[in-house]
Amino acid sequence: MNEDKLQAIIEKVVAQLTANESALSPVVETESVPDLSAVDYRKINDTPNPANAEEFLRIRQKTAARLGVWRAGPRYRTSTYLRFRADHAAAMDAVFTDVPEELLHEMGLFSVSTKCDSKNTYLTRPDLGRQFSDETIALLRQKCAAHPDVQLIVSDGLSSTSIDANLRDVLPAIKQGLELEHISCGTPFFIKYGRVGAMDAVTEALGAKVTVILIGERPGLASGESMSAYITYGGYVGIPEANRTVVSNIHRGGTSAGEAGAFIAELCGRMLRQKASGLNLKD
Repeated sequence: MNEDKLQAIIEKVVAQLTANESALSPVVETESVPDLSAVDYRKINDTPNPANAEEFLRIRQKTAARLGVWRAGPRYRTSTYLRFRADHAAAMDAVFTDVPEELLHEMGLFSVSTKCDSKNTYLTRPDLGRQFSDETIALLRQKCAAHPDVQLIVSDGLSSTSIDANLRDVLPAIKQGLELEHISCGTPFFIKYGRVGAMDAVTEALGAKVTVILIGERPGLASGESMSAYITYGGYVGIPEANRTVVSNIHRGGTSAGEAGAFIAELCGRMLRQKASGLNLKD
């Protein structure tokens, strides 16, 4: 999408949402409003009369920060305010939507849940997001290979959007990297309403040497698609956080999913050789 088309979308949305009620009604009834969160504002120079438009645009393309928002009197301009609301809505969607069942089926992942029974419980009771019922632990032992070198887990965490955006690339990359290193990989599966600490209960249940959980991170206004990988060697319930290794900022605007997957596989190999993770893992 070129800059002129992006600018046209912005102007159309602003015109629709700032028109008077009589003018707005027929437009909303007959047309869909474009998704502002899909517009890359870093490619648009909408600051009035910039001193150096070319240089400003070059700088803007290098950051997700909101540069040149300008103002209308004491308030933000309408386009700036609408963009903020669109990004906020995208962040809320990342938290409250579910990972598509089609994606889990496509990736060959069966699903279990923590002791949380809803997203609201998940948000208000972090402790339950680290625990499983006895029945779930029994199911994991039944369906998963015991004592693997590496156990891979996927969880929605605080951003289902990040799983949908990155899983197709990151999971195969990890598996391929482990296979090349002749490292045995357990049965991957998905945890709904999972916190990072859920990986420790899984480690104890399956006896994995290294456990990796790919989990959605808390979304911000710059991106709702950020995933992280938390990795432990010899994990157990109550393990110090300093014993976890973290690969963060996995998304299209950060570390690419494929690159992150290859690096995670390499980290797993180092952990197995050194029998350590977190601060105890040496470069």
